[in-house]
Amino acid sequence: MDGHSIAEVWDRVLGTQPAPPQWIALGSAGLALLAVLPQPLWRITRNVVTIAHEGGHGLTALLTGRRLSGIRLHSDTSGLTVSSGKPTGPGMILTAAAGYTAPSLLGLGGAALLAAGHTTALLWISIALLAGLLIMIRNAFGLLSVIVTGAAFFLVSWYGSSELQGAFAYLGVWFLLLGGVRPVAELQRKRRHGGARDSDADQLARLTGVAALVWVTVFLVVALACLGLGGSWLVGPVPPFG
Repeated sequence: MDGHSIAEVWDRVLGTQPAPPQWIALGSAGLALLAVLPQPLWRITRNVVTIAHEGGHGLTALLTGRRLSGIRLHSDTSGLTVSSGKPTGPGMILTAAAGYTAPSLLGLGGAALLAAGHTTALLWISIALLAGLLIMIRNAFGLLSVIVTGAAFFLVSWYGSSELQGAFAYLGVWFLLLGGVRPVAELQRKRRHGGARDSDADQLARLTGVAALVWVTVFLVVALACLGLGGSWLVGPVPPFG
């Protein structure tokens, strides 16, 4: 690739792209909903939410000065992020709180980029985040999951038409916004039946003295707020900062 080609690539990444037709924005929302609601399909697609969940734990651990030892993603859509540092305090609290909120917050950020016309930037930022996550994965299934997801983003961003890129980006963002809600409901259902006693919410309860149910409620409020705000950006006008 010559210098002129590199300049063209960067111009496209940093520039803006026209918004796709509204039927794509609405249709991708419908497809994302279909990927979230049926249980057989959710068993597969939930792996993407787990990537975002564990990535949220890992990134927050690093940002708060903790030492990130590794991340594991399992075929049953569970995951584990191991970090070391002070067992209490703001860093540990933020790290524990980041998992269930990460998919929705990533979806909200993606919606802001799409509403501002930065489709290509969104795809490349996603690739960069997945590449960073890949370094910290410590099991084979996790490596496969992240590589397959990253390859999909790369192929669409590099070879896909502008229409395909737009549809793929909108589908991915809608999926994060919608998919960020269901795991919170699943968590509380497990807790109500006596399971998930070492969940993020229960760890936060031990760290803060605030009841686990309150933390589950916080997770749900964040997820619904991101869905409402991000969804309005995807089907409405560009947000003020666009």
